[in-house]
Amino acid sequence: MQAVTRARLQIHFCVLLWGFTAILGKLITLPALPLVWWRMLMVSGSLLLIAKVRRGWKAMPARLRWAYAGIGALVALHWLTFYAAIKLANASVAATCIALGPVFLALVEPWIAGRKFDPRELLIGVAVVPGVALVAGGVPADMRIGIAVGTLSALLVALFGALNKRFVHHADPLTVTCIELGTGTLFLTLLAPVLPGVAFALPGAHDAALLVVLAFGCTLLPFALALVALRHMSAFGTQMVTNLEPIYAIVLAMLMLGEQRELDGKFYLGVAIILAAVFAHPLLHRRREGTAQPELLGTAESHNVVD
Repeated sequence: MQAVTRARLQIHFCVLLWGFTAILGKLITLPALPLVWWRMLMVSGSLLLIAKVRRGWKAMPARLRWAYAGIGALVALHWLTFYAAIKLANASVAATCIALGPVFLALVEPWIAGRKFDPRELLIGVAVVPGVALVAGGVPADMRIGIAVGTLSALLVALFGALNKRFVHHADPLTVTCIELGTGTLFLTLLAPVLPGVAFALPGAHDAALLVVLAFGCTLLPFALALVALRHMSAFGTQMVTNLEPIYAIVLAMLMLGEQRELDGKFYLGVAIILAAVFAHPLLHRRREGTAQPELLGTAESHNVVD
């Protein structure tokens, strides 16, 4: 099998695994905060076992460590709101909201990166509005708070995605992921006492098994595979594949959770409009000279993985 074909299949497999994160978030009975806390703790703790990661952390300037720590707090808030959206609505709604991430990125990245604003990106943002309206009208009223929380999660993806891109060339991706998830774990530990009804009890056997799958099967495994695959794929090709993640998540939710019974035709029409805008973004900004950056794979699944 040619290297490019094998890499493309590996990326599709990674995106499929990332699509399972929404399903696992629904199946795990833990509330959103302890769910995210255990996931971040397991991944960052595992990365600390790698000598290269420990050496990279020790050699990193304090300024950079603080920068990645701040980004890690945003990552924690993103995952917290993403899984809260799943609990408040369902996996399909949360995945659809996260599809707004690249659209938000098109609007906030010029401000964070200090580059010139492109009016074509504003058109993409405006094109998504009817889709969001249809999605909101296509879910039961008690799920709409989940849409609001999921939209906030997509905005957080855009914010820390743009910040990660700003610092991408300063450290090894594994070391960055370890610092961000480790500080994210600490941030959630400090946040828990101010939130009502949050307890970090040990998960039961069912939740513990699913957390292992989530941390290692849907985070570290696709991270490692993607690091290899991205050597042979362009930024454009990778972005087009990773844009499929919400589709995978919604299809999996229909097959495994039967969520199509909770949603009507307006929801799926809205999803189609949102995904059309998401796919339009890389088409408008096709760049053949770049290669995909793996710095976000461990923190936000595939969202905004490439510049």
